Amino acid sequence: MSQTNSSAQDTSEAEKMPGAAGASARGELPSAYDIPLEDILPVSPRLFSENRWHEYFGRLREEDPVHFNETEIAGRFWSLTKYEDIKRVDPDWQNFSSADGITLGFPVGEELPEDALNVTTFIAMDPPVHDAQRKTVSGAVAPANLANMESLIRERTCQVLDSLPEGESFDWVETVSIELTTMMLATLFDFPFEDRSKLTRWSDVTFAVPQPGGLVESEEQRREELLECLNYFLKLKEQRMTTPGSDLVSMLAHGENTKDMPPMEFLGNLLLLIVGGNDTTRNTMSGSVYGLNKFPEQFDKLAANPQLIPKMVAEVIRWQTPLAYMRRTATNDCEVGGKLIKKDDQVLMWYASGNRDSDVFDNPDAIDIERPNARQHLSFGFGLHRCMGNRLAELQLKILWEELLARFDKIEVLAEPERTFSSFVNGYTHMPVKVTRKR
Repeated sequence: MSQTNSSAQDTSEAEKMPGAAGASARGELPSAYDIPLEDILPVSPRLFSENRWHEYFGRLREEDPVHFNETEIAGRFWSLTKYEDIKRVDPDWQNFSSADGITLGFPVGEELPEDALNVTTFIAMDPPVHDAQRKTVSGAVAPANLANMESLIRERTCQVLDSLPEGESFDWVETVSIELTTMMLATLFDFPFEDRSKLTRWSDVTFAVPQPGGLVESEEQRREELLECLNYFLKLKEQRMTTPGSDLVSMLAHGENTKDMPPMEFLGNLLLLIVGGNDTTRNTMSGSVYGLNKFPEQFDKLAANPQLIPKMVAEVIRWQTPLAYMRRTATNDCEVGGKLIKKDDQVLMWYASGNRDSDVFDNPDAIDIERPNARQHLSFGFGLHRCMGNRLAELQLKILWEELLARFDKIEVLAEPERTFSSFVNGYTHMPVKVTRKR
């Protein structure tokens, strides 16, 4: 399964939802309760780019928590929207495999289009291969390494925040979230610092929906840009073969289970590490500012008691859920929530919906920085595929907010942010803000 082709499903599948006719026809999305239940298509990217996903998934949790769709492109797939169903399926790799991809794709066994990059990555593998490849790179975010990186993260955070203009609008996404996460990625890869913007571009291109005037306009463009990524990293890998360091490229180049991987597998693991280290943290950085603007009493509580920052970080990660879902594929006929899942059916575990399940989280649509069970969120996944860099993401967010509160009395979002056109990456592309410094 080509991980980089699957987001093309977003565009095609979106066109089939009544009232959600894709990017080219910008009619109003209907209310979730004005269309037949069976016509709700959770993978429509407009639900996320227009921030309408909450009501659709709310209805599915109430009326059809194991929701079936069948389309010409993707075939049969199910959407799990309740917390307990997701938590049951996620670690069960024997019955729900990752080996056919982590995003909605083509039916199992179907030949890929010629323009698709058939990449593989360890997150889209099952044991024992998954475990061996993950172990090769997991040392980069081990506790000892995080402790060593903390001062560097803080230094860079201070530099970025000290450079912000006061009393005038600027784009928080570009100026703060992207800059901080891209610098961190460059450090993890020991990537040439002057070229670090390439990492952001490759991350965005990986799951961008091809559309006229969009981030990428065709699958062919995506393919060309990601092959550029591969060629750039192959040169770095060649350098690290003779002069290794403690970076991720060196780990992949010298790891017993990764040093001889074919190019498309090397590219897949690179993209996994790039997206995992970029999209998730940067979108939660933006989401934390946006969310605490929506719930100003929570910002005031945090400002009065910065000791609450770690709890706030967990709560914002729950509330934002930067990757909306993960896919599994059924390896045999099985039952979930009273529904028969057939062998080879795709199963989408909607973390964003599970994190809003009122059976688990009281008043789930609100941010509560003292929520007692915030750390039980689904955003990092469960079991063997649990996010490898979760502690690094939490550390970056913790430091960001410690330094924000030390400098600013107010961080004001000036208009609704623009959001990513994707049902997989739940994120922000632009968010105008204005800051007021402490006197």
